[in-house]
Amino acid sequence: MIPLRAARTPVLVAVAHGTRDPAGIRTIHHLLSRVRALRPDLRVRAGFLDHADPGLAKTLDGLRGAPVVVPLLLGTGYHVRTDIPAALAAAGFGRAPVARVLGPDPLLASALDDRLREAGRAGHARGQAVVLAAAGSRDPATNAATAEAARLLEVRLACPVVPSYLSGASPTPAEAVAALRARGHRYTAVAPYLLAPGFFARRAAACGASVTCAPLGAHEAVARLVLRRYDEACLRAAPLPAPGRSRSRSLRTASLPR
Repeated sequence: MIPLRAARTPVLVAVAHGTRDPAGIRTIHHLLSRVRALRPDLRVRAGFLDHADPGLAKTLDGLRGAPVVVPLLLGTGYHVRTDIPAALAAAGFGRAPVARVLGPDPLLASALDDRLREAGRAGHARGQAVVLAAAGSRDPATNAATAEAARLLEVRLACPVVPSYLSGASPTPAEAVAALRARGHRYTAVAPYLLAPGFFARRAAACGASVTCAPLGAHEAVARLVLRRYDEACLRAAPLPAPGRSRSRSLRTASLPR
């Protein structure tokens, strides 16, 4: 992996939703510490959309150099379509690249697999099934992305995985667990499709499953995905090669993490 040249490297501004739960804020900072460890020369800053400091506006106000914004969000929605662009425009960075949200992605399925194992999921138990518990939304596209994340996790685990929603849509995790048991799945595990501890994670843990794992958190696969989204955004924003200039040379300053 060839790091971007430090002199030309935009600041990675990681934008998280925010929570009143101190453990959730610590988790975000721990995740960004792992990002820095993977790319030591990259400047990484955090900004929160709600409930925590520093707010995104304050983070942008204190920047030296151009940012590339990476939403630490698992689905698109109002924050991506409205809040982040508005904050960038107000700070004078209206043309700054905004990366894709983190989910769905096979790296998240890998991280959830590890979290389920850490929680004691019986990998070969007969009749088992998993409920993916997402925050939920009234936006059909966001919930469709959660369903795709459930499909990716099902491929990873080789057992049924049902998407569920903690707000804004149905089924809820408790409804999904009850439905699976009614169909004969005696062992049910809940995987919170959430980045950090907080209100939704506590609700997911109270749905009556056999086991509930921790949120994605500061898993190395999530840190790698943050860098992948950053690099993708940098490549999309890079100017086209001048006539006669080798494209391979123009892209030599960046590479995606494997």
